[in-house]
Amino acid sequence: MPTPPMILLLSGSVRSGSSNEAALRTVRAVAPDRLRVVLHEGPAELPHFNPDDDHDPLPPAVARLRAAIDEAAAVLICTPEYAGTLPGAFKNLLDWTVGGTEICDKPTAWINVAAPGRGHGAEATLRTVLGYTGARIVEPACVRIPVAPGTADADGVLTDADVRERLAEVLDTLTGASAA
Repeated sequence: MPTPPMILLLSGSVRSGSSNEAALRTVRAVAPDRLRVVLHEGPAELPHFNPDDDHDPLPPAVARLRAAIDEAAAVLICTPEYAGTLPGAFKNLLDWTVGGTEICDKPTAWINVAAPGRGHGAEATLRTVLGYTGARIVEPACVRIPVAPGTADADGVLTDADVRERLAEVLDTLTGASAA
């Protein structure tokens, strides 16, 4: 039996219990059995990006990140906005992808879980950086699904049925694009 395609989930938040990570945990929970959905752990472990270090052998955390992206059929991102842009730790993660080719032409999308009227700066920066990496942005899968704080269960999974359904639709749209 062939291995199911892997969808890599990247959280832009390193905060424990964040709504962004809860959204991605929920994507993993609602994923059909035909997919292997993996939440990348460890963005806080990445060293500060330095172009002088972007060569083999890569720092181990960078090598793991790039290998996960390379293995993925598609990438789904959920990131907060800090000070009108991407959080520094997540921008650092993305900076480490610029020197590799793993994300180039990879179907990629994002979910914005911020309250209405918020998160536009993070989206704009994410679009710019992903453009530099050559990622194939799947526009119909780039959506805003506001998530109220405190709506996750003890496992960090969102319980709102409408939100769960919309997250399943995003995954379906993204994986449909990755099969194309």
